[in-house]
Amino acid sequence: MPAPRRYPDELRKRAIHMVLDAKKDPTTTARGAVGRVAEQLSISKETLRNWVRTTEIDNGDRPGVDTDTAARLTELEKENRELRRANEILKSASAFFAADARSTRTTDLRLHRLP
Repeated sequence: MPAPRRYPDELRKRAIHMVLDAKKDPTTTARGAVGRVAEQLSISKETLRNWVRTTEIDNGDRPGVDTDTAARLTELEKENRELRRANEILKSASAFFAADARSTRTTDLRLHRLP
């Protein structure tokens, strides 16, 4: 279960919007915009920078893997791990039963020998 969010979604959206608006001003650097907004809203600069970066990637303004694709990739990797594990279990079970069948067949052949 994911950890509860420290900041409400409304504050997050507002902060991102403020930074994106501030970055449009040619006299303001991206770092300065993030720092100023973070200070105004009492948010960690790094947290706000991550929010803005993720939003820019999701909007296609910055290269990277968007949130939906990353979530799908994580889901597929988990499914792949589960399928590999199940495959290993099935291989082990198959080998076990094949060995058991061989030993049973050998025992049956010994019982049917004539004296």
